[in-house]
Amino acid sequence: MGARLGSGNDDDLTETHEINVTPFIDVVLVLLIIFMVAAPLATVDVPVDLPASTATPTPRPDKPLFLTIQADKTLSLGETATTKEALGAALDAATHGDKTQRVFLRADKTVDYGALTEVMNSLRAAGYLKIGLVGLEAAPAP
Repeated sequence: MGARLGSGNDDDLTETHEINVTPFIDVVLVLLIIFMVAAPLATVDVPVDLPASTATPTPRPDKPLFLTIQADKTLSLGETATTKEALGAALDAATHGDKTQRVFLRADKTVDYGALTEVMNSLRAAGYLKIGLVGLEAAPAP
């Protein structure tokens, strides 16, 4: 705010009601620069190539029950083909109703993570909570 001296004999100072926007523009420009620098840092765009596991393999059961997801997302329980809707009944028939038996899930590497998660949710809905993921064994690093 500023004050002007009147022209004349008035001893009162008159106020002018003008807003000085220069400090406001300076603050906005500083914030703009901060956001332009910080915005690229907020995104995570890191390519990841996950390594194979070098953990010691667990002993294999005598008659493992394999559920296979093929590249075209068809399911096979052991050697017989099944659908996602009939998976619970096929598992009950194969395990004789023993829901504590471990189901080994193996999938083609072209199967996306969403399809694998859907099959795991179907297993959980059928009551089979012990799921083992099957992968290739890699030689441990020296």
